[in-house]
Amino acid sequence: MAKKKHATGLMRYNRIKPATNVLYSAIFITLALICFLPALLVLMVSISSEESVMRYGYSFIPKEFSMDAYTYLIRQGNYIGGAFFNSLKITVIGTLIGLTMCSTMGYALSRPNYRLRGFFTWFIFIPMLFSGGLVASYMINAQILGLKNTHWALILPICCSSFYIVIMRTFFQTTVPEAIIESAKIDGARQVRIFTQIVLPISLPAIATIGLFFTFAYWNDWMQAKYYLDNNVHNLFPMQYVLISLEKNIEFLSRNIQNMTAGSEVNLPSETIRMAMVMVAVIPIACSYPFFQKYFISGLTIGAVKG
Repeated sequence: MAKKKHATGLMRYNRIKPATNVLYSAIFITLALICFLPALLVLMVSISSEESVMRYGYSFIPKEFSMDAYTYLIRQGNYIGGAFFNSLKITVIGTLIGLTMCSTMGYALSRPNYRLRGFFTWFIFIPMLFSGGLVASYMINAQILGLKNTHWALILPICCSSFYIVIMRTFFQTTVPEAIIESAKIDGARQVRIFTQIVLPISLPAIATIGLFFTFAYWNDWMQAKYYLDNNVHNLFPMQYVLISLEKNIEFLSRNIQNMTAGSEVNLPSETIRMAMVMVAVIPIACSYPFFQKYFISGLTIGAVKG
C-alpha cells in the first residue's frame, strides 16, 4: 500500500481540521445573522398593523399582519415613486461617470512612459489630505457652474474620488501584464483600443468593486440634495432625502403635539409606513450586490501570457 504523502513547506499551514472548519463556519454564520437581524426587524414591522406596533412595540413576530403601509406607498406613487426613480437615475448615471473618470485616470497614471505621471499623481493625492471646504465647493457648483436645483449637482461633486483613482492605478500596475499591452502595441493597437478591449476585460474585479462603492454612495447620499435643492423642487428629491425629511417631520410633530389646539386633526405618519419606505430604499441596492459579486474573484490573468 502506498504511503500517504506528508505535506511539506507552506502546505502544512493551509490545512484546516474539520473541527476548526465547523467552528469558523459557525462564527461567520452567526455574524451574518447578526447583520441580517436589523433588516428582518424592519421588514416585520413594515408588515405589522399600526395598532399592534403602538401597543406592543417592535417585534420579530408581528402580532397582527397588515399591508396598509405598502398600500399607502402605492397610493403616494407620484411623490415617493418619483423620489425612487430620481435616486435610480442619479445612481446609474453617477456610477457610470465615476467609473469612466476613475478608470481612465488610473490607467493613464499606471503607464510608466507617461510624462506627466508624477505631476498628476501629486495632483490627485493632495485632495486626499486637504479639501477646499464646503463653502468653496458650494460657490463653485452653485454659482459658477450653475448646478443648483438640478440633478447634476447631486452627481458631479462626488463622481471622482482620488482614493478610487489610486486603487485603479495600483490594480493596473500590479495585475495587468505589461506583456499584453506591448503585444497589442506591436500589432498596431492604439491606447484607446488597448484600454477598452484588453485592459477593461481583465480589470473587471476592480471595476466591479469601485462600481459597487459608487452605487452605495449615490443611493445613500442625501447631503448633496440638502445643499443644492430648494424645498420647492419636489420633483428632484432623491429617495434618501425624502426619508430624512419624513423622519424630521415625525419628530417635530411628536414633540409639539401637546401644543396643538384642541380638536385639530394631526395625522402623524405611522411607524409602519416609515419602515416600509426603508425597505423600498434598501431592497434595490441589496438586489444589485449579486451582479457585482460574481466579479469579486482573482486570477483572471492566469494563462493570459504564456511563458
